[in-house]
Order: sequence, then C-alpha cells, then structure tokens
Amino acid sequence: MCLAIPAKVVEISKEEGARTRGKADFGGVFREVDLSLVDAKVGDYVIVHAGFAIEVLDEQEAQETLELWKELLE
Repeated sequence: MCLAIPAKVVEISKEEGARTRGKADFGGVFREVDLSLVDAKVGDYVIVHAGFAIEVLDEQEAQETLELWKELLE
C-alpha cells in the first residue's frame, strides 16, 4: 500500500525540459520531489505520492492531516 503524505516545499529548481524538481520537508526529513504536476511555490504544502507532488494544500488542511498522522503514529 502506498500513502500520500503532506510536505512543505522548501526549495524549487528547474531542470531541463518540462520537469520541475524541488526539496520538500516531511517533518524534518528532506526529500527531493517532482513538482511538475502542480503549480507550487516555496512555502506551499503539497501532497506527495511516489515522489510526485500531486496536489497543493492550504496550510490549515496540511496541519490537520499532519496532526492525524502524528496521532496514528503514537
């Protein structure tokens, strides 16, 4: 089973062609993500699935989702 996790975009870098990549913060763990499918900017929260940002979230929705994850993990 794969899960889509909210993350905060902390860096965006353009690559060749149509691909846009960036770095996202997953609660202190930073990973490179593909931002080509969304119109995200630094500071936005995105849902990431299999390395691809698939949706931009508003901050309140992202925080609520992260809080639910925290409760599940405790």
